[in-house]
Amino acid sequence: MLKFSFSEVTKRLRSAKSIKINEIIYKAKMSGSDPTVLSLGEAYFDIPNFGFDDALVQDGYHYSHSQGLPDLRNKIVGYLAKTHSAASLDMEDNIIISMGSKALTYMSMQLVLNPSDEVLLHEPAWLSYEDQASLCGAIVRYIPYQASLQDIAESISAKTKLIVINNPNNPAGSVYNFAELQKLIAKAEDLGVFVLVDEAYSDFSLTDEFTSAATLVPKYSNLIMVNSISKNFGMSGWRIGFAIADKHIIEKLTIINQHIVTCAPTMLQMYINKNFDAILDVCKAEIDILIRKRLKVEKLLKKYNFRYIEGGATFYFFVELVAPGNNAANLASELLEHNNIAVVPGDAYGKTTSHFIRLSFGTESIDRIEKALQIISNKTSQ
Repeated sequence: MLKFSFSEVTKRLRSAKSIKINEIIYKAKMSGSDPTVLSLGEAYFDIPNFGFDDALVQDGYHYSHSQGLPDLRNKIVGYLAKTHSAASLDMEDNIIISMGSKALTYMSMQLVLNPSDEVLLHEPAWLSYEDQASLCGAIVRYIPYQASLQDIAESISAKTKLIVINNPNNPAGSVYNFAELQKLIAKAEDLGVFVLVDEAYSDFSLTDEFTSAATLVPKYSNLIMVNSISKNFGMSGWRIGFAIADKHIIEKLTIINQHIVTCAPTMLQMYINKNFDAILDVCKAEIDILIRKRLKVEKLLKKYNFRYIEGGATFYFFVELVAPGNNAANLASELLEHNNIAVVPGDAYGKTTSHFIRLSFGTESIDRIEKALQIISNKTSQ
């Protein structure tokens, strides 16, 4: 018997389902199995090794600026101005670089939440939001996936302190209307509520419908936008992300960052800074290929009569496998155990989404995806 106990907050934490499933997959591959992986939260890009010279390695041995390397901050601000029309950002005042957007999402929650504050999450909501809020002692209230941004605005209560919007959405692949998003941010500011917009998939859109919330940062003091090198630059293993916000928010996030991680990995920041444009050019081409692949996967979903939430972004589809009110988790477990097919059950993403699964097409060929869809279709039609 243990003579000590963990904190009540950590007792309530859930294992991240997508990561847990992928750990099973990693072990299966190590044992010689060949699973069809439709659960992984990344796409494999063909990125060359641009090299680590002696100067980069030697300087990379040491701490760097806790707010992020100034040159890299400047590069990212320029990238947002060029790619997403966010031309009013200042690299001194409006950006912090840290160890991935996941860390910055949590730091942002630490910044604004007190125990018992309420966080509104629009389903389907990326699975770590709820547990990060719990680590801050906050209470999560899910807004059903059928609700609009206006519905979310009308759902703000006296307890609400933070609204989290994932745009483009993981796992649905949908993009929010920018005018409606701005109205939500404006109303939230009037009510003293913060809005965190997670844009980790900002470059994965089929059309020009996506507009970055970074363009609104100079106007709204309650807005925090987080983004990631992991997805758009195909470097999930390097754990580099950034947040864009008002100067006063960035100052506080930098202090939190100082106490938790000190700085993002110096050598990796230097590598990205040195090769920024070359990496971006490679990844743009890879994203174009992936977006075209999305259209092929969508045709397959229609071919096998799957229903899914409409969307034109990311490398995910949120597919309805069983009737509303039922849970697809058992089916997902059966697919993994008996068919060597890994998907993420929809109950990881909200209270009313248990009849869905997240299907990621970033790492498998079209042929293998179709074979998996045939198996899933046969199981669900029985």
